Amino acid sequence: MKHYDTIIDVGTLATHLGEEGLRLIDCRHDLADPGAGRHAYAEGHIPGSRFLHLDEDLSGPRDGRNGRHPLPDPDEFAARLGRRGIRADDQVVAYDDAGGAIAARLWWMLRWIGHDRVAVLDGGWRAWREAGHPVETQIHEALPTTHGVHPGSVAAIGTQALRGALERDEVLLIDARSPDRFRGENETLDPVAGHIPGAVNRFFRENLQGGRFRPADELRAEFLALLGSRNPTEIVHQCGSGVTACHNLLAMEIAGLSGASLYPGSWSEWCADPSRPVATGPG
Repeated sequence: MKHYDTIIDVGTLATHLGEEGLRLIDCRHDLADPGAGRHAYAEGHIPGSRFLHLDEDLSGPRDGRNGRHPLPDPDEFAARLGRRGIRADDQVVAYDDAGGAIAARLWWMLRWIGHDRVAVLDGGWRAWREAGHPVETQIHEALPTTHGVHPGSVAAIGTQALRGALERDEVLLIDARSPDRFRGENETLDPVAGHIPGAVNRFFRENLQGGRFRPADELRAEFLALLGSRNPTEIVHQCGSGVTACHNLLAMEIAGLSGASLYPGSWSEWCADPSRPVATGPG
């Protein structure tokens, strides 16, 4: 099977369904109802899919200071993948029902542990169903294997390092949350409203049109306008908890703008310490 490392369309995936070395991961999740994704998976999924839960599989333990979806220990994450039968040389395709917002988190995390053969299903579950492709309810037992950790092709930055880089004007911080939350309005997920001083807003849904990623040239033009004179390696992405920020990272990769970093703790980690500055308004 060809190597896919950004997105794959439903027609192409359908032609490869059932091939050896293809691993499909259902990442459906609802922040307001954490059990909804697993329930949806049980009701129907793309044949052969395994399910990974955002809170349980794609996040680590929370301590009240490290955000709502902290990264897990990389070795433990790799062990979870192995228990799902995912090998380091498999072609992984992740999908959800949220325009790739959750699937992109798995895309980034696999690259974080050195697994670059991973793509997001463009259009996700909805596009698969609309195209009339097969669906199953059977849950297959995975044959456990081993998935190691290797140097990744993506980078993460911690709070203190980010704060210093912002003070020295070494990076541009891009916030993927909705404009109202960025401005400090209608905050329902985190205890403090606002944004990190110096951040600019790029709502992740601007990457989509009709539930699918917009053409690469359009994404490239918009991100270049946002970056200005900055190199992609000087860009850090964040959101509320390090999930939808990965959607902007994927969009930049589709646009041929590689090298940006993720602030995994994002706003939920930043605002957990009242000594850290907070800004409101348009930025």
